[in-house]
Amino acid sequence: MSPSLSPAVSVSPSLSPAVSAPDASPVLAPTGPRPPGRANPVGPNSAELLDFVRRAAADPELIAALPLDPEGRTWVRLDGPGGSEAWLIGWPPGSGTGWHDHAESLGAFATARGELKEHSLAVRLPASGWKTLELEDGVDRERRLTEGRGRGFGAHHVHEVLNESATEHAVSVHAYYPPLPLIRRFSRNGAVLRLEQVERPEDWQ
Repeated sequence: MSPSLSPAVSVSPSLSPAVSAPDASPVLAPTGPRPPGRANPVGPNSAELLDFVRRAAADPELIAALPLDPEGRTWVRLDGPGGSEAWLIGWPPGSGTGWHDHAESLGAFATARGELKEHSLAVRLPASGWKTLELEDGVDRERRLTEGRGRGFGAHHVHEVLNESATEHAVSVHAYYPPLPLIRRFSRNGAVLRLEQVERPEDWQ
């Protein structure tokens, strides 16, 4: 069954956080591989979310229903599995999210059209109590997600997603469980990651 579309479509505001010099900052080293966990034993895990976003991304009727805007990202809410939060997102050429995480939610996303690049950190950030962090060498990861490819991730996953094409829109499907309580947005200057903004659901719904 295809996910259903919400009638509301929004265009995201552009974000250009300032980068500040670090203050006294803890140093984060890379972590070893860790499987995406289950945030709630009664909800979907990241593998189940990944299966959902891949199936949704392969639905041409659903993907064609998303309005695309040349000036900013557009998104429509979907019915995700098991009480999860899901979104269909359009990416104009050259657009991206900036660095962010999804708090305690685990998730997955898949590219339905075009190609997306993900930069991520192989390190778990403290949940609170910091403004800047200094990252050690070896924490950066990069992957390209062409049409049909997806990835799942656990809680506190820090990444940015980009459409680097100069001419083509990309479209992707995303799902999170539990539904996002907040998004933390970061700026980055070399090894220094700085918390810039905390967004709540009312900021993007």
